Amino acid sequence: MEIISNPSQVEIKKAAQALKEGQLVAFPTETVYGLGADATNEKAVSRVYSVKGRPTGHPLIVHISSINRLDKWAVDIPEYALKLANEFWPGPMTLILKRSHLAQNFVTGGQDNVGIRIPSNLVAHEVIKEFEVLGGSGVVAPSANRFGAVSPTSARDVVDELGDSLDPLDLILDDGPSRIGLESTIINCLGATPFILRPGAITVDMVEQVTALDVSNADKNNVVKASGLMDSHYSPKAKIILDQQPKTGDGFLAMSVIPTPVGSIRLASPTTVEEYARGLYSALRLGDKKNLSKIFVILPDEVGLGEAIRDRLLKAAD
Repeated sequence: MEIISNPSQVEIKKAAQALKEGQLVAFPTETVYGLGADATNEKAVSRVYSVKGRPTGHPLIVHISSINRLDKWAVDIPEYALKLANEFWPGPMTLILKRSHLAQNFVTGGQDNVGIRIPSNLVAHEVIKEFEVLGGSGVVAPSANRFGAVSPTSARDVVDELGDSLDPLDLILDDGPSRIGLESTIINCLGATPFILRPGAITVDMVEQVTALDVSNADKNNVVKASGLMDSHYSPKAKIILDQQPKTGDGFLAMSVIPTPVGSIRLASPTTVEEYARGLYSALRLGDKKNLSKIFVILPDEVGLGEAIRDRLLKAAD
């Protein structure tokens, strides 16, 4: 396993070549760090599942470099989905669409749909684009951590999580901390109206404004499997307890305006909801590094990005 910091264009091409040869490449995105593999190479994708300890029936998201490549992976794309893609890609949004023949069962979890995303992080975007220049079609890139654990927002997190499981020829690209810090918004685009499966930086209001559709009226019976939808997920080793008062020696995370209870160990003091999202997983990891058994968290208001933070913490607390 090689770690490359601030990768140059030459090193980005090296990473693309490694993907083409079936190796794994962990790379930064604006959301979290992903563990990349050639989305058409079943052996490489199988290694992603193995390294992460991820259930094989749990679908992966395919990352591409341009909306012009969307029809390689998806068919019968609704007009509202194209509006969303044109507005928010590259960016922290995944669309669930009817799959093409290129999206095989080993990526989709046996479903007739596939998740697609175009990341905006420059390193991620360049790696994917160079991979496509080499003849590649797309890159799966679930979060580069053990399945169900806290997602990584730095290269150091990736090393801590997966370093012992990666091969000598695998790569980790280090581009500093993730800008957003929470996984992409996942939007089900299989029905007449979009439905948000996993909240993220692209909010309900943003989706409704672009599509002129009422997301609350979406067909919620069109059940699909997608990343991060299990009841228990994003969990540190410490027990997460929500909206209660900690005791001496317990970890504590809340907005900066909330004072630290006497004797508790403050893990972060975000001043904005964006700062809360960006530092959430780092704070949870810090609690584990301090060997805390409990982390008490005061949830932010359920507005904008706050909804996504609450979603992750509610799953972490299960």
